[in-house]
Amino acid sequence: MAYLYEDPTRLPKERAVDLLSHMTLEEKVGQLNQRLYGFAIYERKREEIILSKEFMEEVEKYSGLGTLYGLYRADPWAGKDYDSGLSGSLSIKAYNQVQSYVLAHSRLKIPVMMSSECPHGHQALDGYLLPVNLCSGASFHPELFREAYAVCGKQLKEQGVDLALVSMLDILRDPRWGRSEECYSEDPYLASEFAKAAVEGLHSKGVGVVAKHFCAQGEGTGGVNASAARIGERELREIHFPAMEACATVGVEGVMAAYNEIDGVFCHANAWLLNQVLREEMGFDGVVMADGVAIDQLDVMTNDRVLSGALALTSGVDIGLWDEAFSKLGEAYQRGLVRMEDIDLAVLRVLTLKFERGLFEQPYLPEDSNKKGYTLQEYPQSYQLALESAILLKNEQQLLPIDLSKVSSIAVIGPNADEIYHQLGDYTPPLREGEGITVLRGIKDYIKVSRRTIEVRFAKGCELMEGSEDEREKAVELAKECDLVITVLGGSSSRFGEVTFDTNGAAIAGNKISMDCGEGVDSAFLALPQVQLELIRSLKEQNNQLITVVLMGRPYVLNEIEDLSKGLLISFYNGPWGGKAIAELIFGEYSPSGRLPVSLPRHVGQLPIYYNYRSSYTAMNYYDIAKTPLHSFGCGLSYTEFIYQGFSLTKQQFTAEELEEGITLSFTIKNIGKMDGYTVPQLYIRDVAASVVRRVRELKGFQKLWIEQGKEKNCEFRLRTEQFCLWNRNMNYVAEPGEFVLFLSDQGEDLWNESVYLI
Repeated sequence: MAYLYEDPTRLPKERAVDLLSHMTLEEKVGQLNQRLYGFAIYERKREEIILSKEFMEEVEKYSGLGTLYGLYRADPWAGKDYDSGLSGSLSIKAYNQVQSYVLAHSRLKIPVMMSSECPHGHQALDGYLLPVNLCSGASFHPELFREAYAVCGKQLKEQGVDLALVSMLDILRDPRWGRSEECYSEDPYLASEFAKAAVEGLHSKGVGVVAKHFCAQGEGTGGVNASAARIGERELREIHFPAMEACATVGVEGVMAAYNEIDGVFCHANAWLLNQVLREEMGFDGVVMADGVAIDQLDVMTNDRVLSGALALTSGVDIGLWDEAFSKLGEAYQRGLVRMEDIDLAVLRVLTLKFERGLFEQPYLPEDSNKKGYTLQEYPQSYQLALESAILLKNEQQLLPIDLSKVSSIAVIGPNADEIYHQLGDYTPPLREGEGITVLRGIKDYIKVSRRTIEVRFAKGCELMEGSEDEREKAVELAKECDLVITVLGGSSSRFGEVTFDTNGAAIAGNKISMDCGEGVDSAFLALPQVQLELIRSLKEQNNQLITVVLMGRPYVLNEIEDLSKGLLISFYNGPWGGKAIAELIFGEYSPSGRLPVSLPRHVGQLPIYYNYRSSYTAMNYYDIAKTPLHSFGCGLSYTEFIYQGFSLTKQQFTAEELEEGITLSFTIKNIGKMDGYTVPQLYIRDVAASVVRRVRELKGFQKLWIEQGKEKNCEFRLRTEQFCLWNRNMNYVAEPGEFVLFLSDQGEDLWNESVYLI
C-alpha cells in the first residue's frame, strides 16, 4: 500500500504531515536527535569504510536517523587526517554507505540528513577554505564573499551536505573573546550584509544553511566564552538581531541557538527569543538546532536532564546536538513535561526540510571518481578576499610598496612568517603537504617571478609564545645585515599543536596551549606575547627600515608595534593563500583596500571600544589614556589617492511619505593617485534628538568601488525609512521626526556631512 508521503507530486509540507501520522513516538524522537559525532561512526581501512556499532545501534533504536553531524569533519579534535579520514571518492562512498544502512533499517524509509561545519569554508579534507569571518568582513565586499561561498556550496553539494553550519550571527563587541575571528564585524549592518551574502552563496548551489549563533554571544561578560550577555532588549534589537533578520529574509533553513544566557535565561530555553522574535516577528520557518551538548547544560536551571530536554523543546529547539537530554523526550512525554503536539511540531519541521531537500527521491550520490580539486587558479575567490581585506595602518615616508630596484636583501623574520596553520584560524582541517602559501613563500615567489637578484633570508626569531636568546640573536644579526626587515608577528588559533579539548570540541586553555585565540581561548590582556614584543624591539635597534605584518584572530593592542614600525599591515587570519596576497600588497602589485571591521583599542582597559556607542556618555573618557581608539572602525590606508566631490542630496527636508520613496545622496570619486585601486565610501547617520538615547553614529551604507588611475566614478546612496528608524520607548520600530546628520567617510576620515530633516 502506497502512502501519500511517497508521492513526489505532493507538496513537502503535505507529505511531511502524512508521514508524521504513521510514526511511533520513538521514531519521532529519533528524528529530533543528532547525538552522533559523524567523524567517529566509521573506521577507514585503506579503501574500506567500516561503520561503528554505536551508529548501527542508534539507527536501529530509532528506526532511522534524523540528522548526522560532521561525517566529513577533519581536525585534531575529530582525529581525522589523510590517513584516517574521508576525501575524494571515499567521501561519496561513505555517504552512500551511511544512507544505505539508514534506509535499510528505517521502517518508513526515512533518509538521514547531513550537517557539516562550514565556518569559513568546508571543514573537511581538501575543503575549500576562506579567510576567517573577521578577515572577510574587512574586505567590505559582500558580493565577492557571496561568490566565495558559492564555491564552498559547490563542494558541499557534491558531498551530499544538506545543512552547512555557518558562523554568521555573532557581533564582535568584546575582542577578549576567543571566537572574535568568527564575527564579521562590530557593526550590525556590515555583519548583516555578509551573513546574507553567505546564505545566498550557498543557496545558489543548492545547499541549506544553519546560521549560528543566536543570540548575543559577542556580548559575553568580560569576553569569556558562553558567558552571560548582560544587556537589554533594545541592545539586542539594535545590534544582535539584524544579522538573523537578514538571513530570514533570504530563506535560511536553520538557526543554531547560542550557549550564553541573556538576562538570566539561556538561549536554548528562551521561548521569547526562539518563538516570538525568531518565528513570529522575523518570519523564520525552518529548524532551530542546539549547539553541542548545550541542552544538557540547561541542568544548571533544571537540575533534571529530562526536564532540560523538555524545556529546550517547548522553548523552540527542534534538533539536538550530541546531548543526552533530547534522547529522553519520550520520557518527558510520559511524565507530562511535553505534549505530543510539541514533539510533532518539531518533527514536522525536520521532515518538511527533508522533503524539500529531495532526499526521499534522491538519497544517494553518484560515485564519480573524476572530480577535480578546488585549485587557486580555478577558484581564486579565497585569495581575492585575502587580498582585499589586508589593512594598511601606517606607511611612514611611503616605505610601502617596496621598490625592488632599491634593495638587494630582505630579512623576513617572525613566528608567523612561515607557519601555514597560523594564518588559517580555528575550525580548520589539515592541509596536504606543501599546500597553501605563507608570507615567506609569497615573498620568495614574487621576487622569483620579478626576475630580480634579491636575497631573501629568513629567521623565525621566536615561537608564538616563547623563544630563546639564541633564536633572537640570529634574527637580530640577520636584520643588521639586510637592507630592510619584514617581520611577521601575531597569533594563532591552530589546533595542530599542544591542545586538549572539551566535550564540545572547544580548546581548553592552559599553560601549554599553543593557541592565543579560538574557541575556549579568551584573553585578559589583548597584547602580543611578550617574546614577540622583545623581538621587534631588538630588530628596530638594528634596522630602521622595518615593515611589520600582523596576522591575528582578534584585535590586539598594537600601540608599541605601530610606533616601532615604519610600515604596518594587518590581516585577520587570511586563509591558505594569504601569504601570496600579503606579498603582492607589500611589493605594490595591488593597493591595500581593507578597512577595519572592528576598532583597535589602545589598552584593554578601554573596552568596550566599538565606534557606535550611545551618546549618553563620552566613550573611553579616562584621565590616563587618549580618548580615542588606536584606530576606529572603517580605517584603512591606500597607496593611491581619491577625491570625493560634487555632493548632492535630492531633498534635505522630507515627510514620512516622501521617505518611503527615498532620498538620494550622489557624488563623484576620482582616483588622482599613482595606481589603480579600490575605495570604500561609507555612509553614517546620527539622530540628533530622539525619544531614546541614540548612538553617536551608525553605518547605513557602504560600497567597494574599483577606480583606475586618473578615472572617476559616480556613486550614490539611497536612504529610505529603514535607515532612519529606531526602537522607541514602547519598543516599536518607527522613524521619528527630527534632525539627522549624514556623514560620508573613508579611511577613517569624514569627507562630507550634512543635516537632513524628517518633518
